[in-house]
Amino acid sequence: MSSEHSFDIVSKMDLQELSNAVTQAEKEISTRYDFKGSKSSLKLDKDALTIISDDEVKLKAVIDVLQSKMVKRGLPLKNIDYGKVEPASSGTVRQRFSFKQGIDQEAAKKINVLIRDSKLKVKSQIQGDQLRVTGKSKNDLQAVIQLLNGASLPLDLQYTNLK
Repeated sequence: MSSEHSFDIVSKMDLQELSNAVTQAEKEISTRYDFKGSKSSLKLDKDALTIISDDEVKLKAVIDVLQSKMVKRGLPLKNIDYGKVEPASSGTVRQRFSFKQGIDQEAAKKINVLIRDSKLKVKSQIQGDQLRVTGKSKNDLQAVIQLLNGASLPLDLQYTNLK
């Protein structure tokens, strides 16, 4: 019985949970005393988030509130690309965030090399914006998951379709 086992490595941001985190952050900002009279706001587009605030100090405070809400909802902070702080209209500042969805080619190659160098009896192949890892032993597959969790990669990974 030499059946092949496999799983997929993906990197996705749950957009519904992100929307909920943004809503919670907006509610907290509207009720906090230190934001009274502030022009702070969060605007979520399809694949980006724009934060506007009075100054850089308040902007950092808004980002802290948002990040705490994201962590509570289990959203990875590694999958955020922080844009530059730029001046906006009427004396405010703006920062735009984008969210990484999927594994880019460079990161996929790095993960492939990590798996290959581990000397485990598994094969990995890039399939678009995800990787598929196959092997005869489920223990080897679990060892790959442990290896990747321990590696300091620039994005958060999820493991799906373990068969």
